[in-house]
Amino acid sequence: MTDVVIVDAVRTPIGKRNGALAAVHPADLSAAVLSALVDRSGLDPALVDDVIWGCVGQTGEQSVNVGRNAVLAAGWPFEVPATTIDRQCGSSQQAIHFAAAGVAAGHYDVVVAGGVESMSRIPMLCTIHQGPGQPFSARIEARLESGFPNQGISAEIISRKYGVTREMADSLSLESHRRAATASSSGWFDRELVPVDVETDDGVVTVSVDQGIRRNGSMEAMSQLSPAFAVDGIVTAGNSSQLSDGAAAVLITSMATAERLGLQPRARFAGFALAGVDPIEMLTGPIPATQRLLARTGRSIDDIDAFEVNEAFAPVVSAWMSQFSVDPARVNPNGGAIALGHPLGCSGARLMTTLLHHLDRIGGRYGLQTMCEGGGMANATLIERI
Repeated sequence: MTDVVIVDAVRTPIGKRNGALAAVHPADLSAAVLSALVDRSGLDPALVDDVIWGCVGQTGEQSVNVGRNAVLAAGWPFEVPATTIDRQCGSSQQAIHFAAAGVAAGHYDVVVAGGVESMSRIPMLCTIHQGPGQPFSARIEARLESGFPNQGISAEIISRKYGVTREMADSLSLESHRRAATASSSGWFDRELVPVDVETDDGVVTVSVDQGIRRNGSMEAMSQLSPAFAVDGIVTAGNSSQLSDGAAAVLITSMATAERLGLQPRARFAGFALAGVDPIEMLTGPIPATQRLLARTGRSIDDIDAFEVNEAFAPVVSAWMSQFSVDPARVNPNGGAIALGHPLGCSGARLMTTLLHHLDRIGGRYGLQTMCEGGGMANATLIERI
């Protein structure tokens, strides 16, 4: 079987909505990570067989195949094709799966997978309101009785199902910020980050750090925040992921091609899994996805050195941890989307980028990534550091 490997993975800093990266067109934000991959690897971009790009808000500046537009913005040869996909929050993780599958099948020698989301310039859910009607037909709504809930309500449902309290959610969120602050100030993100130059009225400003990390939070301050989705709920702005801007990219090839091109692989893909769940509890997907991944690969939870479980909402991670006997210190060890932000189409590749660099830093062998997705789905990926 073809060994499919990661040569490198990079990401932009994550900007807060209407923050440091708001002035950057999403095609240009994507171009920054594409350019960084070839600069760091020395790869001729003409050798890239395809670019598979994740993006959720495919309208306006992110429409008309933003992946292809990223290739053009990066100055890569016109001959390099690209496509853009949507598996909701898991879009760029799915892009990575498609890329790896293409290499394994012999369809690609070299492929780049990643994604982008500028939630400043393309607000969340704006694609739903581009014309008459709704994406959920009468048949779908009849099947679900009360129709699709928003994700915040799903987070409330699973918090009750898995016994997640407000204190637990707030504590997990504070820890996310603490870990992200430690990683940032210690320079642990430096190797994975690509600084972005932003044109402002005062000249060019270079953005080189994640903007959403809060360093002076407290349980008292968290307790003052009102529930965002239900009067008696536990989900607040403080224990939910942040709306953000960012892009990330992963360079993928086979071991044989890497050797032929003089590239140094950093990890190999060791397994993939998908899951679908009841859309009412759409955020529980990482649980069966993880179970399937472990079963398919013959690995146990104890084999894994680090986990990235996307922090869409604190109850998602709490519910996942309640089902697996895992040291909490190995779950989102550098903080997650609550602290760093969740630029939807970028997040899957961002998690992979952070996971890869973390394994390098600690000398770990296996890393597992999983994330919930709108509509009741989840991806899970296992990588093995080389």
